[in-house]
Amino acid sequence: MASTRSSKRSRAAAEFLQKPRGIIHPRVQQVGPDHFGIVSVDCAKARCKWMLTDFYGTILVPPTEVANNRVELDAAVARCRAAMIQHALGDAIVAIERTGRYHHPVKNAFARAGFETRIVHPYATKQFRQPANPDNKTDDTDLAAIARAAVNGFALVENPLPEAWRQLQLCIRHRRDLVRKTSALACQIREHLDAAMPGYAACFADKLWDSNVAFCLVRQFGSATVLLQQGLTGLCHYLRQQKVRFQQRTLDTVLAWAQSAAAPDPAAELHRQIALAYHDDRQRKTEEILVLERNIAHRLAQTPYILLLSFPGINVVSAADYAGEMGPIENYANPRSITGRAGLFPSRYQSDRVDHADGPLVRRANRALRAVIMGIADNLILCNQRFRMLAAAWKAAGKDPRLSHVKVACRFCRMSFHMVAGRQVFRHPSLRERGYILDKLLAFHLEHQTPYQQSLRDLNLAFTQIPAKEHAAEAQPLIDRQRTARRGRARGPQPIGEILAIVLARLGVGALPSTPSGDQDLP
Repeated sequence: MASTRSSKRSRAAAEFLQKPRGIIHPRVQQVGPDHFGIVSVDCAKARCKWMLTDFYGTILVPPTEVANNRVELDAAVARCRAAMIQHALGDAIVAIERTGRYHHPVKNAFARAGFETRIVHPYATKQFRQPANPDNKTDDTDLAAIARAAVNGFALVENPLPEAWRQLQLCIRHRRDLVRKTSALACQIREHLDAAMPGYAACFADKLWDSNVAFCLVRQFGSATVLLQQGLTGLCHYLRQQKVRFQQRTLDTVLAWAQSAAAPDPAAELHRQIALAYHDDRQRKTEEILVLERNIAHRLAQTPYILLLSFPGINVVSAADYAGEMGPIENYANPRSITGRAGLFPSRYQSDRVDHADGPLVRRANRALRAVIMGIADNLILCNQRFRMLAAAWKAAGKDPRLSHVKVACRFCRMSFHMVAGRQVFRHPSLRERGYILDKLLAFHLEHQTPYQQSLRDLNLAFTQIPAKEHAAEAQPLIDRQRTARRGRARGPQPIGEILAIVLARLGVGALPSTPSGDQDLP
């Protein structure tokens, strides 16, 4: 029976050469090729060009230039409607070439008018233009190529992304951009700081960016000579005046460096000012990242992707990145749809008896989704015991590390699909314990010093996504955290005890017996 169903599916798939989301032939057969219209649109920054043809390619409205404003776009839509009535077109589609963001105004104008809008990739336009017009690229030849691409099933229907998912996607991409800029600023700060005070950054090792002392001393004193003149007493007095916490051994290290510091570069003072300006910029961006991450956690808690926190090695940020680039899980029929969209499969070259089926990863794919999945694979190899052992075994067997990363990525896609689509938490026979969603989310908010009400709101939203049968398991780490908080003085920016009590009550756990200690949670 299984082999029979498989053969039927393969025969049905072979009936059409077009992309599944680009097929228009059933609609063409209903109204007839003479009465099916194709509106081709080639977009640019300030204007676009469009024309109307029938299915056979007969030009009904010649190429017409339109400015990207409401008045002219509405006029183009009206002219298109009039032409459809004039030529007795019973059905039509609008095929728009993707051009950065410049195609969105045209797409929105036709979509609001009730037309079905489809997207043609520039790669498809190029391939359909070159056979007919080699070495001749104009807007008119592009329009003809767009029409041919639509006829052959390469004008694709895009699944509309709900606004909530679009906002999550914008947030995670904006955060990613800020992180890249912050990393670039860190390199520039080190470069200018080393020119002004050679070797000073090494006094703080890996804690340069977390230290309250490092840039406070640079801003006030700015050279090894001045630091030596102040001495330990002067430095301690200044830091106490500024209410900066420090340890004496840190200042001893700085003074030891100052005694043997190399001479600074020419224009050292200007290098110092630039380094401080970059440092201020980096601090502002770091604050923006913290605010964005709180917002991202709130949006993630409203989606079933929050269940990925039960996957050991997945944190809030990586789960949100994955959710933002994936979109609703309902858009994917199976795990292979995810790996196919991300391009996590080898390219193939076959001709006659030559068959190279194990080439590099395909070049044309959703690179943003692929980057997120490969980043998660890196985290799993580092933080997940199961995948760390698998990667070590593959390395010992002589496998290419790149292949190991792709294999881990594909396994994650398969497991994450079943978790999110099936609304279930992580289960694996090779791992005894899973991560706990509410505990991870609470730890994230404590680390980000999220206000009390926002933390409780996100925990309540995450609670609605967790299956009822997992409530008891989710409560256990929160009970342990509550007992720890009651035994000692609570430290933190919010009353964690009150949050835990409310969340445990929602999980069906009553109050825990304890001995009053007289301590209070800090507000």
